[in-house]
Amino acid sequence: MYDLKLALSNALTLECHHLVLSRHLPYLSIPLPLSSPQTKNIQLSSQQTSSSSFALPFVFSYINAYFQKTNSLLHILHPSLNHTKQRIPDFSLITMENLFRLVDQDQYFFQRKWTLVNGPVIVGAGPSGLATAACLREQGVPFVVLERAECIASLWQKRTYDRLKLHLPKHFCQLPKLPFPEEFPEYPTKRQFIEYLESYAMHFDINPKFNECVQSARYDETSGFWRVKTVVSSGSSKTEFEYICRWLVVATGENAECVVPDVQGLAEFGGEVIHACDYKSGEKFKGQKVLVVGCGNSGMEVSLDLCNHNASPSMVVRSSVHVLPREIFGKSTFELAILLLKWLPLWLVDKLMLILAWLVLGNIEKYGLKRPSMGPLEHKNTKGKTPVLDIGALEKIRSGDINVVPGIKRFSRGQVELVNGEKLDIDSVVLATGYRSNVPSWLQEGEFFSKNGFPKAPFPHGWKGNAGLYAVGFTRRGLSGASSDAMRIAQDIAKVWKDETKRQKKRTIACHRRCISQF
Repeated sequence: MYDLKLALSNALTLECHHLVLSRHLPYLSIPLPLSSPQTKNIQLSSQQTSSSSFALPFVFSYINAYFQKTNSLLHILHPSLNHTKQRIPDFSLITMENLFRLVDQDQYFFQRKWTLVNGPVIVGAGPSGLATAACLREQGVPFVVLERAECIASLWQKRTYDRLKLHLPKHFCQLPKLPFPEEFPEYPTKRQFIEYLESYAMHFDINPKFNECVQSARYDETSGFWRVKTVVSSGSSKTEFEYICRWLVVATGENAECVVPDVQGLAEFGGEVIHACDYKSGEKFKGQKVLVVGCGNSGMEVSLDLCNHNASPSMVVRSSVHVLPREIFGKSTFELAILLLKWLPLWLVDKLMLILAWLVLGNIEKYGLKRPSMGPLEHKNTKGKTPVLDIGALEKIRSGDINVVPGIKRFSRGQVELVNGEKLDIDSVVLATGYRSNVPSWLQEGEFFSKNGFPKAPFPHGWKGNAGLYAVGFTRRGLSGASSDAMRIAQDIAKVWKDETKRQKKRTIACHRRCISQF
């Protein structure tokens, strides 16, 4: 970033960032006289890695020649021109005095703050975004990470319950290049996982730009760049900002926004209604009758936590669900499935998983938990529905401490009526109704992402789109899937970035040699 008004009035040179300006201004690659060493330089971006100085008047003449062919860069730098029919100024006819008058006109220059990024912009500082940033750091590629919250992994830090632990063994959840500490248990707690992520960011020197909420991102076909517009929050003030980059990595994940169902009468219920993302502990619900809407991993664990705090939960089960033990004969169920898939087809592994689950858990359908017609792995791959890994809730269901009920018909004051006609008196409601992607609300693109905010291409092809667009953390395969995507993305970007940087350095050396030979 820089202040153009100050720069033009105090400098005779323009510090040109090769990777950016050579893409927009190819005419600048021809020999130009070197500037005076006494003059100040203008820094285009904090992300720059190499630069060369050109005499300012020559730069203007060549910029003018380029503008006669395309207005792309000017329209990026001058947002007001996008909505007007103003004629682009002829730099070759402008005297220095008139030029300074021109840059004083806000209608032309920098109404919105902006920066050029010599590398990708990563949207999201959760585990997926951090993994991608770390892999890029290892490749030597600069990047910018944007995060709407004031901390990394805001979903884990702010929208999870206190008793949460990783449901899979830690070696399936570690991010690339840095394992969990050896002293961590097999299933790390929420606090331990957050500590791991914070140390991960520190280890790879990842410094996200916090409190920057992306409003829109679109690809500018004329310039070949992505334009990412954000709103920066600082106290009560908000500032617009824009990032211009070659690559855009979407790392906002599958669970960016909570899903709140529209249920008849819920507004008239009168008791406390919260989403599972706001649930911390069952302590505040002690002695209450609580309706938990949803029977996924969150719904099961919230119901279990309520029981442990002497509340009386009723869990709404509308659809079929696969419940598997977290471990089978001392071995992680997930790890066992991964091992079997190396030798057996998916349908057969599903059959074996259901047989083993029946041996460990018994027949769960008699408790109101009907299984889907397809197996747990196939159901996950095709529908995106994660099997519930039981950590004690099923025992509470058997004992009657957790009451399983069918779907909801309507709410009334202090009551809920179920689809079977039964009415329950309840004090509070916890909506364990899941999450969704928020990508469609800000990404202006319709080829790579579907309307529900997930890549259209099935795994393992959903990590790369067109024009430098990437997605990480949308595989529906947890942290291991995100880590795999992060490594692919970093390698793909690094190959192009390194090739372009190498070519730019060669052109710069050749340009300098020609310039020197003229003296």
